[in-house]
Amino acid sequence: MSPYGIVFLTGLALALVLTPAARWLSVRWGMVAVPGGRRKHAQVMPKLGGLPLALAFVAAAGLAWRLMPPVGQDAQRLQGVLLGGLVMFGGGLLDDRLDLSPRVNFFIQFLGAAVAMAHIVFIEVFTNPLNGREVWIEPRVVALAVTLVWVLGMVNTVNFLDGLDGLAAGVGTIAALLFAWHSYNLEQTTVALFPLALAGALLGFLPFNFAPARIFLGSAGAYFLGYQLATLSILAPAKIATALLVMAVPILDVGWQVFNRLWQGRSPFQGDRGHLHYRLADAGISTRLIVLSYYAVSLVFGLVAIFGTAKMKLVMLALLTLAGLGFFFWLSRAGRTGERAIALDEE
Repeated sequence: MSPYGIVFLTGLALALVLTPAARWLSVRWGMVAVPGGRRKHAQVMPKLGGLPLALAFVAAAGLAWRLMPPVGQDAQRLQGVLLGGLVMFGGGLLDDRLDLSPRVNFFIQFLGAAVAMAHIVFIEVFTNPLNGREVWIEPRVVALAVTLVWVLGMVNTVNFLDGLDGLAAGVGTIAALLFAWHSYNLEQTTVALFPLALAGALLGFLPFNFAPARIFLGSAGAYFLGYQLATLSILAPAKIATALLVMAVPILDVGWQVFNRLWQGRSPFQGDRGHLHYRLADAGISTRLIVLSYYAVSLVFGLVAIFGTAKMKLVMLALLTLAGLGFFFWLSRAGRTGERAIALDEE
């Protein structure tokens, strides 16, 4: 069997074996999500899903390192991916246990991004979609700032996306598989093993997380997954476009919600049921249908990123952004109109 198959199956098998144990530990340690707030699950749910995901990924990634050792800058960057991931997992675990404030969570995310950048994982070049030429981001401080925004944005996008059973884990699986495929096509043969390890771990976890879920990712799992997607997409500049297209709907949703909360004078980190997947669920659409629809959209746009030209990717991003913002604006206006109508009826 090829190293790719071995690494993928290792992550898959370990997650399948470790997730039931994590469910037991979660209940024993009292790390559970109680019904209420923006989540409407019917019963107390274990939320230690980040533990089997992180352990399975790290073990599979360690095997990948042994089978096809990275060299030079790839080795340094992949160390940053792994070490920063552990920082994010540890910080998320503290949040699951102690319910940390937004400021402390932001500091944890900043620290994880700093670990990545210290290991030269940062966005320093991108391809101009109009002429196909590489454009270097200068000076270095600008590149670091762009990277910080990218990592924090992706971590919080995944964290907000983790609102319906199997949603974040499934979309993350699609993204990781496409990253692996893209890396292999770019002849990054060693780098391709790491998103493949992540995809295997996610697929092993997903049967326990898909609707009806038996365990949640929790902050530890969401932070870890978001960080891995952010940093693995940086290891080859062309994968940034892949990540943007695969995660386009969640990214637009988070961007709109942040703007909307600031406009209303609320904290952008304050969770609510304003996100698209929550609105669809509140409209009576089944969780499975919503989640599978997200999968389909992510896969279609991801394949466009793989096979489309640079100009096609730009056009797709522009059209999707305009359509998405228009839809979110209409949805927001419709929600406010409904609230006014209810208030008049009550009077």
